[in-house]
Amino acid sequence: MLKETLLQDFKTAMKEKDDLKKNTIMMIRSAILQIEKDTQKEVSENEIIDIIAKELKKRKETLTDIEKSGREDLVDNVNREIEIIKSYLPEELSKEELEKIISETIVEIGATSMKDMGKVMQAVRAKVTGRADNKLVNEIVKSKLS
Repeated sequence: MLKETLLQDFKTAMKEKDDLKKNTIMMIRSAILQIEKDTQKEVSENEIIDIIAKELKKRKETLTDIEKSGREDLVDNVNREIEIIKSYLPEELSKEELEKIISETIVEIGATSMKDMGKVMQAVRAKVTGRADNKLVNEIVKSKLS
């Protein structure tokens, strides 16, 4: 299970004195624990993947701000954090694979217009959690429905 993997990697990072990896894993684990406390239940694998994907998104947003500031040392750290976080996510889908999944979902749902976009997005998100950027999914769904 992903939770155990995170714990083992956290322990390894502590032993190896890899502070960046340790802190990155600790941030992921604390996000998971916070959701478990808030909901009073243990999170599933898919929910963990979703949490990790959100943390990745935060790092990518931070990276663009840091790049504007010109601090190369921080850019390197955030890039390394992004690589560490990506290692816990399933492999990203290619644009072609994503388009195929979206097309199949549109047919399954019977979507015909932009009015059905919410239904399509919800169904596609359930299939590609953590394996595709929601912004890209949104663009492809829009192009296919219009």
